Amino acid sequence: MDNQRNLIIAVVLSAILLFGWDFAMRTYFPEPEQDPVTVASREDAPTARVDGEIASDSAGVRDLDTELAMTGRVTIDAPEIAGSINPVGARIDDISLKTHRQTVDLDSGPVRMFSPAGTDAQQFAQFGWIGEGVTLPDAQTRWQVIDGGELTQATPVTLGWDNGEGQQFRLIFSVDEHYMFNVEQSVTNNGDGSIALRPYAFVNRTSATASRSTWNVHSGPIAEGEGEVNFDWDYDEVAEEGPVSLEGNTQWLGFTDIYWMSALVADDASDAEGGFRATGGDIYRADLIYDAITVPAGDTVSRNTRLFAGAKESAVLDMYEEQGVERFGLAIDWGWFRFIAWPMWQVLIFLFGVFGNFGVAIIALTVIIRAILFPIAQKQFHSMAQMRAVQPKMKALQERYKDDKQQLQQEMAKLYKEEKVNPLAGCLPIFIQIPIFFALYKTLLLAIEMRHEPFFGWIRDLSAPDPATILNLFGLLPFDPPGFLAIGVLAVLLGFTMWLQFKLNPAAMDPMQQQIFMIMPWVLMFVMAPFAAGLLIYWISNNILTLAQQKYLYSRNPQLKAQMAKEREEKAREAERKKAEG
Repeated sequence: MDNQRNLIIAVVLSAILLFGWDFAMRTYFPEPEQDPVTVASREDAPTARVDGEIASDSAGVRDLDTELAMTGRVTIDAPEIAGSINPVGARIDDISLKTHRQTVDLDSGPVRMFSPAGTDAQQFAQFGWIGEGVTLPDAQTRWQVIDGGELTQATPVTLGWDNGEGQQFRLIFSVDEHYMFNVEQSVTNNGDGSIALRPYAFVNRTSATASRSTWNVHSGPIAEGEGEVNFDWDYDEVAEEGPVSLEGNTQWLGFTDIYWMSALVADDASDAEGGFRATGGDIYRADLIYDAITVPAGDTVSRNTRLFAGAKESAVLDMYEEQGVERFGLAIDWGWFRFIAWPMWQVLIFLFGVFGNFGVAIIALTVIIRAILFPIAQKQFHSMAQMRAVQPKMKALQERYKDDKQQLQQEMAKLYKEEKVNPLAGCLPIFIQIPIFFALYKTLLLAIEMRHEPFFGWIRDLSAPDPATILNLFGLLPFDPPGFLAIGVLAVLLGFTMWLQFKLNPAAMDPMQQQIFMIMPWVLMFVMAPFAAGLLIYWISNNILTLAQQKYLYSRNPQLKAQMAKEREEKAREAERKKAEG
Protein backbone atom coordinates (compact mmCIF):
# COMPACT_ATOMS: atom_id res chain seq x y z
CA MET A 1 0.00 0.00 0.00
CA ASP A 2 2.84 2.38 0.87
CA ASN A 3 4.51 1.74 -2.47
CA GLN A 4 1.29 2.45 -4.34
CA ARG A 5 0.81 5.66 -2.39
CA ASN A 6 4.39 6.73 -3.11
CA LEU A 7 3.93 5.96 -6.79
CA ILE A 8 0.80 8.12 -6.93
CA ILE A 9 2.64 10.95 -5.17
CA ALA A 10 5.55 10.67 -7.62
CA VAL A 11 3.19 10.77 -10.63
CA VAL A 12 1.32 13.80 -9.25
CA LEU A 13 4.54 15.69 -8.52
CA SER A 14 5.85 14.90 -11.98
CA ALA A 15 2.61 16.16 -13.58
CA ILE A 16 2.81 19.36 -11.55
CA LEU A 17 6.40 19.86 -12.69
CA LEU A 18 5.57 19.14 -16.32
CA PHE A 19 2.47 21.31 -16.71
CA GLY A 20 3.64 23.94 -14.24
CA TRP A 21 6.87 24.41 -16.17
CA ASP A 22 5.03 24.92 -19.44
CA PHE A 23 2.56 27.34 -17.83
CA ALA A 24 5.35 29.37 -16.23
CA MET A 25 7.35 29.59 -19.46
CA ARG A 26 4.31 30.69 -21.49
CA THR A 27 3.10 33.14 -18.83
CA TYR A 28 6.30 34.87 -17.78
CA PHE A 29 8.50 34.38 -20.84
CA PRO A 30 6.16 34.44 -23.87
CA GLU A 31 7.46 34.12 -27.39
CA PRO A 32 7.71 37.42 -29.32
CA GLU A 33 5.05 38.30 -31.82
CA GLN A 34 5.66 37.05 -35.35
CA ASP A 35 4.81 40.37 -36.98
CA PRO A 36 6.25 43.67 -35.78
CA VAL A 37 3.82 46.06 -34.16
CA THR A 38 3.19 49.24 -36.09
CA VAL A 39 4.36 52.22 -34.07
CA ALA A 40 4.00 55.95 -34.40
CA SER A 41 6.93 58.02 -35.54
CA ARG A 42 9.06 60.13 -33.26
CA GLU A 43 11.11 62.71 -35.10
CA ASP A 44 13.14 63.48 -31.96
CA ALA A 45 14.16 66.89 -33.18
CA PRO A 46 15.98 68.78 -30.41
CA THR A 47 13.47 71.65 -30.53
CA ALA A 48 13.31 72.17 -26.76
CA ARG A 49 15.82 71.89 -23.94
CA VAL A 50 15.16 71.35 -20.25
CA ASP A 51 18.15 71.01 -17.90
CA GLY A 52 20.33 69.80 -20.73
CA GLU A 53 17.77 67.26 -21.97
CA ILE A 54 16.50 67.01 -25.53
CA ALA A 55 12.73 67.00 -26.08
CA SER A 56 10.96 65.59 -29.11
CA ASP A 57 7.97 65.99 -31.37
CA SER A 58 6.09 63.40 -33.41
CA ALA A 59 4.86 62.64 -36.92
CA GLY A 60 2.84 59.94 -38.71
CA VAL A 61 3.52 56.35 -39.69
CA ARG A 62 5.77 55.92 -42.75
CA ASP A 63 6.49 53.27 -45.36
CA LEU A 64 9.98 51.76 -45.31
CA ASP A 65 10.42 51.52 -49.08
CA THR A 66 9.24 55.10 -49.54
CA GLU A 67 11.67 56.39 -46.94
CA LEU A 68 14.62 54.48 -48.39
CA ALA A 69 13.79 55.75 -51.89
CA MET A 70 14.36 59.36 -50.81
CA THR A 71 16.79 61.17 -53.10
CA GLY A 72 20.12 62.33 -51.75
CA ARG A 73 20.76 59.42 -49.41
CA VAL A 74 24.44 58.62 -48.90
CA THR A 75 25.11 54.94 -49.61
CA ILE A 76 26.91 52.81 -46.99
CA ASP A 77 28.82 49.83 -48.38
CA ALA A 78 31.17 48.39 -45.75
CA PRO A 79 32.45 44.79 -45.50
CA GLU A 80 29.67 43.72 -43.10
CA ILE A 81 27.21 46.61 -43.35
CA ALA A 82 25.01 47.97 -46.13
CA GLY A 83 22.62 50.90 -45.93
CA SER A 84 22.47 54.66 -46.20
CA ILE A 85 22.56 57.97 -44.35
CA ASN A 86 19.52 60.23 -44.47
CA PRO A 87 20.57 63.79 -45.48
CA VAL A 88 17.60 65.15 -43.53
CA GLY A 89 18.87 65.26 -39.98
CA ALA A 90 22.11 63.53 -41.06
CA ARG A 91 20.78 60.35 -39.51
CA ILE A 92 22.22 56.89 -39.80
CA ASP A 93 18.84 55.22 -40.21
CA ASP A 94 19.35 52.43 -42.75
CA ILE A 95 21.59 49.51 -41.78
CA SER A 96 21.46 45.88 -42.87
CA LEU A 97 23.97 43.22 -41.81
CA LYS A 98 25.47 41.44 -44.79
CA THR A 99 26.73 38.42 -42.83
CA HIS A 100 23.53 37.60 -40.91
CA ARG A 101 20.23 36.54 -42.45
CA GLN A 102 16.73 36.88 -41.04
CA THR A 103 15.85 33.18 -40.80
CA VAL A 104 17.48 29.81 -41.34
CA ASP A 105 16.41 29.90 -45.01
CA LEU A 106 19.32 30.91 -47.21
CA ASP A 107 17.19 33.30 -49.27
CA SER A 108 15.57 35.06 -46.30
CA GLY A 109 17.58 38.25 -46.77
CA PRO A 110 19.92 40.13 -44.41
CA VAL A 111 19.02 41.22 -40.90
CA ARG A 112 17.88 44.84 -40.78
CA MET A 113 19.33 46.74 -37.81
CA PHE A 114 18.28 50.36 -38.46
CA SER A 115 15.13 51.73 -40.09
CA PRO A 116 13.97 55.33 -40.58
CA ALA A 117 11.81 57.18 -38.07
CA GLY A 118 8.15 56.31 -38.25
CA THR A 119 8.56 52.89 -39.84
CA ASP A 120 7.47 49.73 -38.07
CA ALA A 121 10.97 48.85 -36.86
CA GLN A 122 12.43 52.32 -36.46
CA GLN A 123 15.91 52.57 -35.05
CA PHE A 124 18.46 55.22 -35.93
CA ALA A 125 21.27 57.41 -34.60
CA GLN A 126 21.56 61.18 -34.76
CA PHE A 127 24.34 63.61 -33.85
CA GLY A 128 24.02 67.31 -33.04
CA TRP A 129 24.57 70.21 -30.68
CA ILE A 130 22.71 72.07 -27.94
CA GLY A 131 23.37 75.77 -27.42
CA GLU A 132 21.90 79.23 -26.80
CA GLY A 133 22.17 82.28 -28.96
CA VAL A 134 23.13 80.40 -32.12
CA THR A 135 21.09 78.69 -34.83
CA LEU A 136 21.74 74.95 -34.77
CA PRO A 137 20.92 72.07 -37.13
CA ASP A 138 17.95 69.94 -36.09
CA ALA A 139 16.01 66.88 -37.27
CA GLN A 140 14.59 68.74 -40.29
CA THR A 141 17.93 70.18 -41.46
CA ARG A 142 19.00 68.97 -44.90
CA TRP A 143 22.75 68.45 -44.92
CA GLN A 144 24.92 68.69 -48.01
CA VAL A 145 27.63 66.25 -49.08
CA ILE A 146 30.89 68.19 -48.83
CA ASP A 147 33.36 65.41 -49.47
CA GLY A 148 33.02 61.78 -50.60
CA GLY A 149 30.18 60.07 -52.41
CA GLU A 150 29.82 56.63 -50.81
CA LEU A 151 30.71 55.61 -47.26
CA THR A 152 33.05 52.61 -47.36
CA GLN A 153 35.82 51.33 -45.15
CA ALA A 154 38.31 53.22 -47.30
CA THR A 155 36.30 56.37 -48.08
CA PRO A 156 34.76 58.56 -45.36
CA VAL A 157 31.95 61.00 -46.13
CA THR A 158 31.62 64.59 -44.90
CA LEU A 159 28.25 66.31 -44.53
CA GLY A 160 28.05 70.04 -43.94
CA TRP A 161 25.59 72.78 -43.06
CA ASP A 162 26.01 76.56 -42.78
CA ASN A 163 23.63 78.46 -40.51
CA GLY A 164 24.19 81.72 -42.39
CA GLU A 165 25.36 83.43 -39.18
CA GLY A 166 29.03 82.60 -39.39
CA GLN A 167 28.99 79.06 -38.07
CA GLN A 168 29.72 76.00 -40.22
CA PHE A 169 28.87 72.53 -38.97
CA ARG A 170 30.49 69.35 -40.23
CA LEU A 171 29.82 65.64 -39.65
CA ILE A 172 32.56 63.30 -40.90
CA PHE A 173 31.39 59.66 -41.08
CA SER A 174 33.74 56.68 -41.31
CA VAL A 175 33.21 52.95 -40.81
CA ASP A 176 35.51 50.00 -40.10
CA GLU A 177 35.53 46.40 -41.34
CA HIS A 178 32.88 45.28 -38.82
CA TYR A 179 30.11 47.32 -37.18
CA MET A 180 31.71 50.47 -35.78
CA PHE A 181 31.12 53.95 -37.15
CA ASN A 182 33.09 57.02 -36.14
CA VAL A 183 31.38 60.39 -36.36
CA GLU A 184 33.46 63.54 -35.99
CA GLN A 185 31.31 66.55 -35.07
CA SER A 186 33.09 69.83 -35.81
CA VAL A 187 32.04 73.49 -35.57
CA THR A 188 33.90 76.35 -37.26
CA ASN A 189 33.05 79.74 -35.78
CA ASN A 190 33.53 82.59 -38.24
CA GLY A 191 31.34 84.92 -36.20
CA ASP A 192 32.36 87.92 -34.16
CA GLY A 193 32.32 86.32 -30.70
CA SER A 194 32.69 83.01 -28.93
CA ILE A 195 29.87 80.48 -28.76
CA ALA A 196 29.19 77.68 -26.25
CA LEU A 197 27.79 74.36 -27.43
CA ARG A 198 27.15 70.89 -26.02
CA PRO A 199 27.68 68.09 -28.54
CA TYR A 200 25.28 65.17 -28.21
CA ALA A 201 24.36 61.88 -29.85
CA PHE A 202 21.40 59.60 -29.37
CA VAL A 203 20.05 56.26 -30.51
CA ASN A 204 16.30 56.06 -31.00
CA ARG A 205 14.38 52.79 -31.30
CA THR A 206 11.02 51.13 -30.87
CA SER A 207 10.63 48.39 -28.27
CA ALA A 208 7.94 46.70 -30.40
CA THR A 209 10.57 44.75 -32.35
CA ALA A 210 12.94 44.15 -29.42
CA SER A 211 13.83 40.71 -28.10
CA ARG A 212 11.95 39.60 -25.01
CA SER A 213 13.79 40.26 -21.77
CA THR A 214 13.72 37.18 -19.51
CA TRP A 215 15.06 36.14 -16.13
CA ASN A 216 18.35 35.02 -17.64
CA VAL A 217 18.74 37.17 -20.76
CA HIS A 218 18.56 40.97 -20.71
CA SER A 219 17.04 42.89 -23.60
CA GLY A 220 16.74 46.66 -23.37
CA PRO A 221 18.87 49.59 -22.20
CA ILE A 222 22.52 48.81 -21.54
CA ALA A 223 25.34 51.05 -20.35
CA GLU A 224 28.92 50.97 -19.10
CA GLY A 225 29.97 53.17 -16.23
CA GLU A 226 31.66 53.13 -12.85
CA GLY A 227 33.62 50.01 -13.77
CA GLU A 228 30.67 47.76 -14.65
CA VAL A 229 28.04 47.06 -17.29
CA ASN A 230 24.55 48.10 -16.24
CA PHE A 231 21.70 45.71 -17.09
CA ASP A 232 19.35 47.14 -14.46
CA TRP A 233 16.77 48.85 -16.67
CA ASP A 234 14.22 47.44 -19.05
CA TYR A 235 11.85 49.32 -21.36
CA ASP A 236 8.84 49.21 -19.03
CA GLU A 237 10.84 50.54 -16.09
CA VAL A 238 12.17 53.45 -18.15
CA ALA A 239 8.62 54.28 -19.24
CA GLU A 240 7.21 54.03 -15.71
CA GLU A 241 9.94 55.80 -13.77
CA GLY A 242 10.67 58.60 -16.23
CA PRO A 243 14.01 59.71 -17.67
CA VAL A 244 16.94 57.71 -16.28
CA SER A 245 20.13 59.65 -15.60
CA LEU A 246 23.12 57.34 -15.27
CA GLU A 247 25.41 58.05 -12.36
CA GLY A 248 29.09 58.76 -12.91
CA ASN A 249 30.93 58.76 -16.20
CA THR A 250 29.41 56.84 -19.11
CA GLN A 251 31.74 55.48 -21.77
CA TRP A 252 29.11 53.69 -23.79
CA LEU A 253 25.36 53.09 -23.74
CA GLY A 254 22.56 51.99 -26.02
CA PHE A 255 20.09 49.15 -26.52
CA THR A 256 20.74 45.44 -26.67
CA ASP A 257 18.78 42.49 -27.99
CA ILE A 258 19.84 38.87 -27.58
CA TYR A 259 22.02 38.95 -30.69
CA TRP A 260 22.19 42.63 -31.73
CA MET A 261 23.20 45.92 -30.16
CA SER A 262 23.24 49.62 -31.00
CA ALA A 263 25.54 51.61 -28.72
CA LEU A 264 27.17 55.03 -28.60
CA VAL A 265 30.79 55.16 -27.43
CA ALA A 266 31.95 58.44 -25.89
CA ASP A 267 35.11 60.15 -27.03
CA ASP A 268 36.01 60.89 -23.43
CA ALA A 269 33.82 59.40 -20.71
CA SER A 270 35.09 61.91 -18.15
CA ASP A 271 33.01 64.71 -19.69
CA ALA A 272 29.98 62.75 -20.93
CA GLU A 273 26.69 61.98 -19.24
CA GLY A 274 24.20 59.39 -20.35
CA GLY A 275 20.57 58.52 -19.85
CA PHE A 276 17.52 56.74 -21.18
CA ARG A 277 14.01 58.03 -21.77
CA ALA A 278 10.68 56.99 -23.18
CA THR A 279 9.13 59.40 -25.67
CA GLY A 280 5.76 57.65 -25.97
CA GLY A 281 4.32 55.07 -28.34
CA ASP A 282 6.91 52.38 -27.51
CA ILE A 283 9.73 54.71 -28.58
CA TYR A 284 12.87 55.02 -26.44
CA ARG A 285 16.07 57.03 -26.54
CA ALA A 286 19.61 56.53 -25.30
CA ASP A 287 21.23 59.96 -24.93
CA LEU A 288 24.93 60.76 -24.71
CA ILE A 289 25.56 64.44 -23.95
CA TYR A 290 28.99 66.03 -23.54
CA ASP A 291 29.96 68.98 -21.36
CA ALA A 292 29.81 72.41 -22.95
CA ILE A 293 32.69 73.46 -25.20
CA THR A 294 33.64 77.02 -26.12
CA VAL A 295 34.37 77.82 -29.75
CA PRO A 296 36.29 81.12 -30.00
CA ALA A 297 35.85 83.35 -33.05
CA GLY A 298 37.94 82.07 -35.96
CA ASP A 299 38.45 78.65 -34.37
CA THR A 300 37.23 75.08 -35.02
CA VAL A 301 36.38 72.55 -32.31
CA SER A 302 35.70 68.85 -32.89
CA ARG A 303 34.28 65.94 -30.94
CA ASN A 304 34.37 62.22 -31.89
CA THR A 305 31.66 59.71 -31.02
CA ARG A 306 31.56 56.10 -32.17
CA LEU A 307 28.43 54.13 -33.00
CA PHE A 308 28.29 50.35 -32.81
CA ALA A 309 25.37 48.91 -34.78
CA GLY A 310 25.62 45.21 -35.41
CA ALA A 311 25.90 41.67 -34.13
CA LYS A 312 27.25 40.84 -30.67
CA GLU A 313 30.00 38.58 -31.94
CA SER A 314 32.27 37.72 -29.03
CA ALA A 315 35.55 38.10 -30.92
CA VAL A 316 34.51 41.44 -32.41
CA LEU A 317 33.39 42.88 -29.08
CA ASP A 318 36.62 41.72 -27.45
CA MET A 319 38.59 43.36 -30.27
CA TYR A 320 36.90 46.71 -29.60
CA GLU A 321 37.58 46.26 -25.89
CA GLU A 322 41.26 45.80 -26.67
CA GLN A 323 41.06 49.05 -28.65
CA GLY A 324 39.90 50.92 -25.55
CA VAL A 325 36.13 50.44 -25.29
CA GLU A 326 36.09 49.25 -21.70
CA ARG A 327 34.10 46.12 -20.82
CA PHE A 328 32.59 45.96 -24.30
CA GLY A 329 32.87 42.17 -24.27
CA LEU A 330 30.53 42.11 -21.27
CA ALA A 331 27.71 43.39 -23.48
CA ILE A 332 27.08 39.65 -23.85
CA ASP A 333 25.43 38.87 -20.53
CA TRP A 334 27.14 35.59 -19.66
CA GLY A 335 25.68 35.77 -16.14
CA TRP A 336 26.94 34.14 -12.94
CA PHE A 337 28.73 31.33 -14.76
CA ARG A 338 30.82 33.60 -16.97
CA PHE A 339 34.00 32.08 -15.54
CA ILE A 340 32.87 28.79 -17.12
CA ALA A 341 30.78 30.00 -20.06
CA TRP A 342 33.42 32.23 -21.65
CA PRO A 343 36.26 29.63 -21.60
CA MET A 344 33.77 26.99 -22.77
CA TRP A 345 32.81 29.22 -25.69
CA GLN A 346 36.47 29.69 -26.63
CA VAL A 347 36.93 25.91 -26.68
CA LEU A 348 33.78 25.53 -28.81
CA ILE A 349 35.07 28.09 -31.30
CA PHE A 350 38.38 26.21 -31.54
CA LEU A 351 36.61 22.86 -32.01
CA PHE A 352 34.37 24.39 -34.65
CA GLY A 353 37.49 25.47 -36.51
CA VAL A 354 38.71 21.86 -36.37
CA PHE A 355 35.46 20.07 -37.34
CA GLY A 356 33.54 22.77 -39.24
CA ASN A 357 30.28 21.81 -37.49
CA PHE A 358 29.10 23.23 -34.17
CA GLY A 359 27.08 20.09 -33.39
CA VAL A 360 30.20 17.95 -33.70
CA ALA A 361 32.07 20.59 -31.70
CA ILE A 362 29.50 20.24 -28.89
CA ILE A 363 29.97 16.46 -28.88
CA ALA A 364 33.76 16.89 -28.80
CA LEU A 365 33.39 19.38 -25.94
CA THR A 366 31.31 16.80 -24.07
CA VAL A 367 34.09 14.24 -24.50
CA ILE A 368 36.63 16.73 -23.14
CA ILE A 369 34.44 17.55 -20.12
CA ARG A 370 33.88 13.86 -19.35
CA ALA A 371 37.62 13.21 -19.63
CA ILE A 372 38.34 16.00 -17.16
CA LEU A 373 35.71 14.68 -14.75
CA PHE A 374 36.78 11.03 -15.11
CA PRO A 375 38.89 10.94 -11.90
CA ILE A 376 35.90 12.30 -9.99
CA ALA A 377 33.69 9.62 -11.56
CA GLN A 378 36.13 6.96 -10.39
CA LYS A 379 35.86 8.24 -6.84
CA GLN A 380 32.08 8.28 -7.18
CA PHE A 381 32.01 4.60 -8.17
CA HIS A 382 34.42 3.73 -5.39
CA SER A 383 32.06 5.44 -2.97
CA MET A 384 29.10 3.54 -4.48
CA ALA A 385 30.94 0.25 -3.99
CA GLN A 386 31.62 1.12 -0.35
CA MET A 387 27.96 2.08 0.17
CA ARG A 388 26.76 -1.24 -1.27
CA ALA A 389 29.21 -3.14 0.93
CA VAL A 390 27.84 -1.62 4.14
CA GLN A 391 24.17 -1.91 3.15
CA PRO A 392 23.55 -5.08 5.22
CA LYS A 393 24.83 -3.25 8.31
CA MET A 394 22.72 -0.21 7.42
CA LYS A 395 19.58 -2.33 7.11
CA ALA A 396 20.30 -3.93 10.48
CA LEU A 397 20.61 -0.50 12.09
CA GLN A 398 17.40 0.67 10.46
CA GLU A 399 15.58 -2.35 11.83
CA ARG A 400 17.06 -2.01 15.32
CA TYR A 401 16.40 1.74 15.70
CA LYS A 402 13.28 2.13 13.54
CA ASP A 403 11.47 3.79 16.43
CA ASP A 404 14.31 6.15 17.41
CA LYS A 405 15.35 8.31 14.45
CA GLN A 406 17.82 10.40 16.41
CA GLN A 407 19.68 7.35 17.64
CA LEU A 408 19.56 5.87 14.13
CA GLN A 409 21.24 8.96 12.70
CA GLN A 410 23.97 8.78 15.32
CA GLU A 411 24.60 5.08 14.67
CA MET A 412 24.63 5.65 10.88
CA ALA A 413 27.18 8.45 11.26
CA LYS A 414 29.30 6.16 13.42
CA LEU A 415 29.07 3.41 10.80
CA TYR A 416 30.14 5.78 8.02
CA LYS A 417 33.15 6.84 10.10
CA GLU A 418 34.19 3.30 10.96
CA GLU A 419 33.84 2.07 7.37
CA LYS A 420 35.35 5.31 5.94
CA VAL A 421 32.32 5.90 3.74
CA ASN A 422 31.22 9.32 2.49
CA PRO A 423 27.52 9.14 1.51
CA LEU A 424 27.74 12.47 -0.34
CA ALA A 425 30.68 11.52 -2.57
CA GLY A 426 28.37 10.16 -5.24
CA CYS A 427 26.65 13.55 -5.55
CA LEU A 428 29.83 15.47 -6.42
CA PRO A 429 29.74 14.85 -10.21
CA ILE A 430 26.12 16.01 -10.31
CA PHE A 431 26.95 19.27 -8.53
CA ILE A 432 29.91 19.86 -10.85
CA GLN A 433 27.73 19.25 -13.92
CA ILE A 434 25.14 21.88 -12.87
CA PRO A 435 27.29 25.00 -13.59
CA ILE A 436 28.67 23.35 -16.73
CA PHE A 437 25.13 22.68 -17.98
CA PHE A 438 23.91 26.21 -17.30
CA ALA A 439 27.07 27.73 -18.78
CA LEU A 440 26.50 25.79 -22.01
CA TYR A 441 22.83 26.79 -21.93
CA LYS A 442 23.83 30.48 -21.76
CA THR A 443 26.38 29.96 -24.51
CA LEU A 444 23.83 28.39 -26.86
CA LEU A 445 21.31 31.08 -26.00
CA LEU A 446 23.60 34.12 -26.39
CA ALA A 447 26.33 33.26 -28.86
CA ILE A 448 25.25 34.59 -32.24
CA GLU A 449 27.87 32.38 -33.87
CA MET A 450 25.55 29.45 -33.02
CA ARG A 451 22.54 31.12 -34.66
CA HIS A 452 21.37 29.22 -37.76
CA GLU A 453 24.25 26.75 -37.45
CA PRO A 454 23.12 23.27 -38.67
CA PHE A 455 24.03 19.85 -37.34
CA PHE A 456 22.97 16.97 -39.61
CA GLY A 457 19.68 15.91 -41.13
CA TRP A 458 16.67 17.84 -39.92
CA ILE A 459 18.60 19.91 -37.32
CA ARG A 460 19.12 23.15 -39.27
CA ASP A 461 19.56 25.48 -36.29
CA LEU A 462 21.36 24.35 -33.13
CA SER A 463 20.14 27.42 -31.23
CA ALA A 464 16.45 26.54 -31.86
CA PRO A 465 14.32 23.64 -30.56
CA ASP A 466 14.18 20.34 -32.44
CA PRO A 467 11.66 21.00 -35.27
CA ALA A 468 10.78 17.30 -35.80
CA THR A 469 7.94 16.80 -33.33
CA ILE A 470 6.50 13.30 -33.06
CA LEU A 471 2.88 14.28 -32.36
CA ASN A 472 2.38 15.79 -35.85
CA LEU A 473 4.45 13.03 -37.48
CA PHE A 474 7.44 15.29 -38.04
CA GLY A 475 5.41 17.95 -39.84
CA LEU A 476 3.31 15.65 -42.03
CA LEU A 477 0.13 16.56 -40.13
CA PRO A 478 -0.99 20.19 -40.60
CA PHE A 479 -0.88 21.43 -37.01
CA ASP A 480 1.64 22.50 -34.40
CA PRO A 481 1.32 20.70 -31.05
CA PRO A 482 1.25 22.79 -27.85
CA GLY A 483 4.58 23.51 -26.23
CA PHE A 484 4.50 20.81 -23.57
CA LEU A 485 3.60 18.15 -26.18
CA ALA A 486 6.10 19.27 -28.84
CA ILE A 487 8.36 16.29 -28.23
CA GLY A 488 11.08 15.91 -30.81
CA VAL A 489 13.42 13.07 -31.65
CA LEU A 490 16.21 14.55 -29.55
CA ALA A 491 13.96 14.80 -26.50
CA VAL A 492 13.00 11.12 -26.82
CA LEU A 493 16.67 10.16 -27.13
CA LEU A 494 17.40 12.24 -24.05
CA GLY A 495 14.70 10.46 -22.01
CA PHE A 496 15.75 7.02 -23.25
CA THR A 497 19.48 7.47 -22.56
CA MET A 498 18.75 8.87 -19.11
CA TRP A 499 16.45 5.91 -18.37
CA LEU A 500 19.23 3.51 -19.37
CA GLN A 501 21.60 5.43 -17.14
CA PHE A 502 19.31 5.12 -14.13
CA LYS A 503 18.76 1.40 -14.89
CA LEU A 504 22.50 0.80 -14.83
CA ASN A 505 22.95 2.55 -11.48
CA PRO A 506 22.52 0.58 -8.26
CA ALA A 507 18.90 0.71 -7.17
CA ALA A 508 18.06 3.12 -4.38
CA MET A 509 17.14 1.59 -1.05
CA ASP A 510 14.04 3.75 -0.64
CA PRO A 511 11.12 2.49 -2.81
CA MET A 512 9.96 6.09 -3.25
CA GLN A 513 13.35 7.06 -4.69
CA GLN A 514 13.24 4.05 -7.02
CA GLN A 515 9.88 5.13 -8.41
CA ILE A 516 10.98 8.75 -8.84
CA PHE A 517 14.14 7.64 -10.67
CA MET A 518 12.06 5.56 -13.06
CA ILE A 519 9.69 8.45 -13.87
CA MET A 520 12.19 11.32 -13.88
CA PRO A 521 13.77 10.60 -17.32
CA TRP A 522 10.39 10.91 -19.03
CA VAL A 523 9.48 14.05 -17.10
CA LEU A 524 12.78 15.61 -18.17
CA MET A 525 12.00 14.57 -21.74
CA PHE A 526 9.00 16.89 -21.69
CA VAL A 527 10.76 19.65 -19.76
CA MET A 528 13.80 19.76 -22.05
CA ALA A 529 11.96 19.44 -25.38
CA PRO A 530 11.58 23.24 -25.91
CA PHE A 531 15.28 23.92 -25.28
CA ALA A 532 17.89 24.49 -27.99
CA ALA A 533 18.79 21.42 -30.01
CA GLY A 534 22.47 21.98 -29.24
CA LEU A 535 21.78 21.68 -25.51
CA LEU A 536 19.95 18.38 -26.01
CA ILE A 537 22.82 17.09 -28.16
CA TYR A 538 25.18 17.89 -25.30
CA TRP A 539 23.00 16.09 -22.74
CA ILE A 540 22.44 13.04 -24.95
CA SER A 541 26.17 12.81 -25.66
CA ASN A 542 26.87 13.17 -21.95
CA ASN A 543 24.41 10.35 -21.14
CA ILE A 544 25.95 8.03 -23.73
CA LEU A 545 29.44 8.72 -22.42
CA THR A 546 28.21 8.17 -18.87
CA LEU A 547 26.79 4.78 -19.88
CA ALA A 548 30.11 3.78 -21.46
CA GLN A 549 31.97 5.06 -18.41
CA GLN A 550 29.69 3.11 -16.06
CA LYS A 551 30.24 -0.10 -18.04
CA TYR A 552 33.98 0.40 -17.84
CA LEU A 553 34.01 1.20 -14.14
CA TYR A 554 31.73 -1.73 -13.33
CA SER A 555 34.28 -3.97 -15.01
CA ARG A 556 36.92 -2.43 -12.71
CA ASN A 557 34.72 -2.91 -9.63
CA PRO A 558 33.45 -6.52 -9.81
CA GLN A 559 32.26 -6.43 -6.19
CA LEU A 560 29.81 -3.67 -7.05
CA LYS A 561 28.58 -5.53 -10.10
CA ALA A 562 28.14 -8.74 -8.10
CA GLN A 563 26.30 -6.89 -5.35
CA MET A 564 23.91 -5.37 -7.90
CA ALA A 565 23.23 -8.78 -9.47
CA LYS A 566 22.55 -10.25 -6.03
CA GLU A 567 20.10 -7.45 -5.21
CA ARG A 568 18.24 -7.94 -8.50
CA GLU A 569 17.90 -11.66 -7.78
CA GLU A 570 16.57 -10.93 -4.29
CA LYS A 571 14.06 -8.43 -5.66
CA ALA A 572 12.92 -10.91 -8.30
CA ARG A 573 12.40 -13.62 -5.69
CA GLU A 574 10.54 -11.17 -3.45
CA ALA A 575 8.29 -10.17 -6.33
CA GLU A 576 7.57 -13.82 -7.15
CA ARG A 577 6.78 -14.56 -3.51
CA LYS A 578 4.31 -11.67 -3.29
CA LYS A 579 2.74 -12.74 -6.56
CA ALA A 580 2.29 -16.30 -5.27
CA GLU A 581 0.80 -15.06 -1.99
CA GLY A 582 -1.57 -12.72 -3.84
